[in-house]
Amino acid sequence: QVQLVESGGGLVQAGGSLRLSCAASGRTFSRYNMGWFRQAPGKERRFVAELNWTGRTNYANSVKGRFTISRDVKNTVVLQMNSLQPEDTAVYYCAGGVGSYNDWGQGTQVTVSS
Repeated sequence: QVQLVESGGGLVQAGGSLRLSCAASGRTFSRYNMGWFRQAPGKERRFVAELNWTGRTNYANSVKGRFTISRDVKNTVVLQMNSLQPEDTAVYYCAGGVGSYNDWGQGTQVTVSS
């Protein structure tokens, strides 16, 4: 079983930056993909970014050019969020899995004030 623990959320003004981290522990696999999703109040959870086991990245159109996903150390991924806007306010969830996302973190709140 894999445990995912997020950190780095908080409150920031519009135009500011935040850095989210997700550390995976437990039984991970060599082809383990990791990504980020977010859920705003009253809305469905939506894809933000992913980093697959080959190093390939993928982003939602709404965050392209502003967010960057990368690997920090083994089994840790970082989401650097720049030029944050109020519409980025949400609970951000780290996800992981082989093929599909089956492992989820507890979520971290990101609030962007205007």
